[in-house]
Amino acid sequence: MIDTVATVRPDKEMAVKPIFRSLGYRNFRLYFAGQGISLIGSWIQRIATPWLVYDLTGSVFLLGLVGFVGQIPISLFSPFAGVFTDRWNRYHILLATQFLAMVQAGLLSWLVLAQTIEVWQILVLSGLLGCVHAFDIPARQAIIVLLVDRREDLSNAIALNSSIVNGAKLLGPALAGVLIATAGTGVCFLLNALSYFFVIGSLLGITFPGENPAKERKPVLTELAEGISYAFAIVPIRRIIFLLFLTSLVGMPYAVLMPVYAREILGGAAETYGFLMGASGLGAVSGAFYLASRTGIAGLLTILPLSAGTFGTGLILLSLSRSYPLSLALMVLIGLGMMLLLASANTLLQNIVADRMRGRVMSFFTLAVMGTAPFGSFLAGTVAGALGVPQTMLLGGGCSIAGAVLFTAGLPAIRRMADLS
Repeated sequence: MIDTVATVRPDKEMAVKPIFRSLGYRNFRLYFAGQGISLIGSWIQRIATPWLVYDLTGSVFLLGLVGFVGQIPISLFSPFAGVFTDRWNRYHILLATQFLAMVQAGLLSWLVLAQTIEVWQILVLSGLLGCVHAFDIPARQAIIVLLVDRREDLSNAIALNSSIVNGAKLLGPALAGVLIATAGTGVCFLLNALSYFFVIGSLLGITFPGENPAKERKPVLTELAEGISYAFAIVPIRRIIFLLFLTSLVGMPYAVLMPVYAREILGGAAETYGFLMGASGLGAVSGAFYLASRTGIAGLLTILPLSAGTFGTGLILLSLSRSYPLSLALMVLIGLGMMLLLASANTLLQNIVADRMRGRVMSFFTLAVMGTAPFGSFLAGTVAGALGVPQTMLLGGGCSIAGAVLFTAGLPAIRRMADLS
């Protein structure tokens, strides 16, 4: 149940169509605009960083190492970050993480433009950014409930937030490619640093409720154990997180294999890879807008396993495809299933969890979705090396469908225990 919500009603003078109704809240509107700009900058940096590493070193190993160093802090620290998200003011956490991310991008830009950048500096700064993300993501997920007043608009806000994440995923890489070719990676990092001024400015303009209520502080490990006990004792939360963990570990790493799939299976080049990933982003944006068009959360428990099954089916069919147009269509389907799964799970968890546990439960959500990335990528690479890319995709799709079937089998018990009216 939602314990704490914002007190700002939608602006009466702003007529908002149902799909964009959460933008009627001034707080969410500011957050949406600031994040929309900043996330484009983040994607520009995300594309520029591996390009810079490979340009400096020519080493595939170092390329993977930088990615691993940037991802592993989320796996290690996000559960602890969830404890502090419940202890501290989420608004202040977000301000701090956005400022630190801006400093990180600024340092990268300065080192590259000064032509003094070395790979060890990229490793250190990538690790620091990973630590920032470990605290930023749970706070970002937990704060959305504070940006809208009415409970029935929470699912719309989460879906619209997902739409800007995936919209940035479509636009950011394209801009990065142009900027890298014309201005260099240093300008990419500089633009990302400047983009944080927009999100920090939007956060400073938001009016939040008062500080989190004071409470007795316990040792961090004790509060973490309480969060784990809470999440695993509640059947809906436990099963949603398990479904996310399974699909993220064995299904989502398909993206790591896509360059090989584009080149070796389809016989394409870099643009083939780009269009395939763009098709996935298109499907994801479509899924986000579909969820935004819905009113309330009725039916999401059914959408959740259907979306996991859709995602898995798309992967299986992609593993069998040798046609570029068919593969593009299947990537749209995969992106659609992925987005419906993640956004539906996020919405359901936000409606089930008590506010005092929100940070910890959303940190488990983060751990299941993003914390599995380094291990899933390693697993996918290992299996692909032994069996081949198509067979790895087929196995990932099959496991995702199996998870959907298991979740569906438990739906009667989930519905009995989840108060989602």
